[in-house]
Amino acid sequence: MPMEIKVQKIHPDAKIPMYAHHGDAGMDLFAIENYNLKSGERKIFGTGLKIEIPKGYVSLIWDKSGIASKGIKTMGGVIEHTYRGEYKVILVNLSNESYEIKTGDKIAQLLIQPVETATVIEVNELGETQRGDGSFGSTGR
Repeated sequence: MPMEIKVQKIHPDAKIPMYAHHGDAGMDLFAIENYNLKSGERKIFGTGLKIEIPKGYVSLIWDKSGIASKGIKTMGGVIEHTYRGEYKVILVNLSNESYEIKTGDKIAQLLIQPVETATVIEVNELGETQRGDGSFGSTGR
């Protein structure tokens, strides 16, 4: 049986999140306002929704590839299962042009994922690997 989430509309223009295609990982989240996001500007957009997910899960807000390709980036997207406020989406315009958002536009996608809670153990040394501490670009092009 599929997991269920509860969604409460708190704004008349809110749209219930939905999967565009059967089997998709992310549900679309929609804007509830018209706004012209200027180049370099960051803004928080309400969705007009409150969402309840089960314990043991987390909501992750991710980019929509269509608007990401135009330079619109989603920021800060982890929402815990205990949160009961309005779901909001932080967008930043990394392009050189303004981007117009209209009520009802898809602005992000919502993924619901299981959570594995780790036990943190402080140690003096970590195990060795072939990669070691090689970072950015260490494996070549």
